[in-house]
Formats: sequence, C-alpha cells, structure tokens
Amino acid sequence: MNDITVVPVPALVEPSNATFELRADAAIRSDSASTGAYLAEALRPATGFALPVEAAHPHPAIELRLVEHGSDEGYELVVEADGIVVRARTEAGLFYGVQTLLQLLPSSVDAATVQDGPWTVPGGRIADEPRFSYRGAMLDVARHFFGVEVVLRFIDELSRYKINVLHLHLSDDQGWRIAIESRPQLARVGGATQVGGAGGGWFSQADYARIVAHAAARHVTVVPEIDMPGHTNAALHACAELNDDGVAPAAYTGVEVGFSTLVVGREETYAFVRDVLAEVAAITPGPWLHIGGDEAENTSAEDYRTFMARVQPMVTALGKTVVAWHQIGPAEREPGRIAQYWGAKPEPDEDLLAALAQGDRILLSPADRVYLDMRYTAETPIGHDWAGYITTRTAYDWDPDTLLPGPCDIAGIEAPLWTESVATVADIDLLTFPRLPAVAEVAWSPQARRDWAGFRARLAAHGPRWTLRGVAFHPDPTVF
Repeated sequence: MNDITVVPVPALVEPSNATFELRADAAIRSDSASTGAYLAEALRPATGFALPVEAAHPHPAIELRLVEHGSDEGYELVVEADGIVVRARTEAGLFYGVQTLLQLLPSSVDAATVQDGPWTVPGGRIADEPRFSYRGAMLDVARHFFGVEVVLRFIDELSRYKINVLHLHLSDDQGWRIAIESRPQLARVGGATQVGGAGGGWFSQADYARIVAHAAARHVTVVPEIDMPGHTNAALHACAELNDDGVAPAAYTGVEVGFSTLVVGREETYAFVRDVLAEVAAITPGPWLHIGGDEAENTSAEDYRTFMARVQPMVTALGKTVVAWHQIGPAEREPGRIAQYWGAKPEPDEDLLAALAQGDRILLSPADRVYLDMRYTAETPIGHDWAGYITTRTAYDWDPDTLLPGPCDIAGIEAPLWTESVATVADIDLLTFPRLPAVAEVAWSPQARRDWAGFRARLAAHGPRWTLRGVAFHPDPTVF
C-alpha cells in the first residue's frame, strides 16, 4: 500500500507484503445488503465475475462487517492474501470503506465492459475517518436547468470521493426548479426559462424524491435551497400577487444579481414562504433547509432583518435547521443556524463577523478556494474570474482551521458550482474535475496527512478512471 492512489488520503495506512487477487469464484459477504450490492455492481462490468452477495457465505473473498465500535463514518480496511475485510460501525462507514477498496483496484475496474485482469489489491491495513462531518458540493440548477439523470450522475461521481452533502440551488431570478403543489404556477411559469432564454425545466416532487433516494443510497444528504428575499424574480414573475402593485415582472434570462426582492411588508409574502418551505421540508428527509439570503441589495437592512425574523422560525417549526449564506449574520439567530461563508477577501466582512459573534456554525465555501465556477486560468473556456483563478493546487492548498479569525465552530466545507456559464454535462465535468477531489481531501483527511506533492501523484492516477467513466475532466497541466 505504499503507492496507493486513494483520494481522499486515509488517516492511517499500514502496508504489508501481501497481495490479494480477486478471482472469478469470489463472493461477497455483507452485513449491509445495499452496500454489498453496490460493491458487486461496481465490480461486475469490468471483471465479468458473478460475485454473489450473501449474508452468510462460507468462503467469501470480501467481507463487509458492521461492528459495535468506531466513529459514525469511520472504517477499517484489512487486505490479506486470502481475503479482504471492511469493518465499520455504520453503513456509511462501510460505504466509504468500499470506495477506498475500489480505488485500490486497477483503474480498469471502472470500465463498462469486461477487461483483462489480474484484479489485485495491495496488502495492508487502513484506518480512516473524516475530519469534518459536512463535506458538500452544490449544483445550481436555477441558472441553467439540469434534469434528474444529470443530477444522479453528479451524485455518483461526488460520492466516490466521500462527499456526503448535495446542496441544490433550486430557485433564482432565472428559474424556479421545484414543483410546489399549492402554487403550481411557480414551476409551470417560473421554471420555463433559464440564462439565455432557451430551455428551462423543473423537478416534479416525484423527480425530487428520486434524487433524494438515490443520494441516500450513497449516504449523501440533499440540502434544498430556496433563495430569498433576493434572487426571486422567477417567483415574482410566476406569482403576480407577490408584487406590491400586483403586476408580475418579465422573465429574466440575464446574469446580473441584486435587483429582485420579495415585499417584506406584505402578509402574502409570508404565506408564500410558509407554503413553499412546508412542501419542501415534507419531501426532504435531511435536517437542513437553505434559505439563501445573499445579495439582497434591493432589500433595506431593516427589511432584511424583519424578513429573516419571520422566516427563520418557520424553518425551525418544520423541524429543520436554518442554513443561509453568511449575509444572514446580522439577523437575529435561530438556534443551531449555519452560515455559509463565501467570501474571497483576506479580511472577513462585517456579515461574517456578525455571524461569528452570534455563535453561528460556519460552513466554509471561500470563493477564492472552492468556487468551482471560477476558471482554472485565463484560457479556461467557461467560468468566472471575479474571485481569481483557481487551479487544482489552489483548491487543495489551504487549511480550514486557519481561514477565519479566532476560534469558530466549523460545520464543514462545500464546493459550489454556479451555472451562469455552465450549460452542458461536459461543462459540469470540466469545472468539477479535478478540483472537487481536491476539496474532498481538504474536508476528509487530517491536515498532517496532506501535502500537494503526494496529492498530485495520487490524483493523476484518477485521470484514466474518469476517462473510462466518460467524465470530461480538465487536464490540469499541474497534475497530469
């Protein structure tokens, strides 16, 4: 295991001289039917092996065991010449151990058709657990809409790197992407456009349930975001009654921000918010609801605080924890609130300082480190550069514990992908890979285990895997 190419790097690796070879008569014994099936389905196409999964197979080659000790997401992986054992206290831990095991196999295991072996795994022991419990990626489906199959593929890819949260940005000026049964015009009218005008679309509640279930099977929690009181032109366009004069504004298909706002003084506004949050909460099993709160430039500071004082308790009453961009800092805090920091300056701004002063938990999304919509270099064909260029090394080479002033409660790390310039699956791939695995290692691995030279060497070995899976990654010359 001295030369393993596992990303994120495990907390502890103890190599041995043994080598395990997976053979055609191999079987999997698993205490988790779902994780056993996942592993078998991942291995069968390239190996061509049957790989039966049985709870009590007498001679398994691979064992997935649930045990009484260990951390919530930790696992132990032991590879010996005569077999492999993954142990974990939880099914999530078993799943992460399986991801590590898959990366220990030759890269050709990711092929969709039968390949030549041998299917060997280097011997030794890995003991591993995450640094942060929240390890997220965000996909903006509001600026450009992406359908269910694209989102499922995105979940599949991020879960390979032990990312466990998918934040879906479901509403913005350009589009409303989730059906609300009590207000059907939101999706039907508000979801009919996107940046550039053509296209659009939305998720039915059945579509959303399918996404949530697929994510849960990969131990990924979905966090829905309904952005407000700004970024609301699609809602105002769909629902004329939300406007002070009763006249709906035109659909918006540009990329500017800060011009729209819900009317804070209208009770209809809060009836609307209550309806939307109640329906979204009912179809979201995870603990978090994201209410946006950023770039509300057309809302006065007083109105902003008034609005958040009404809306945050609605989230709490639904049994969910408030998540919002860090501009929520000056608004009175609901218990447990998470403020998502997206600044890109060396000095934190006043909103972040207010969030810290109130004791908010902080979700780190520094734009100059983890915003996946930033260009790698000036030559990158799509993306932004307002937060600077972000190479793979820039996304990797930072320590979350030293980013903010003084002690604070860091909930975790999330890498957002805003989609003003992202219109295709290939665009998603280009901006996400190889930077998302870099962020995943920052979020998972102990700081003392991380260094750029080691990560670069390990990450480079993932290029062939992405090619086999059809991931159109950026061939960052600093890596490949």
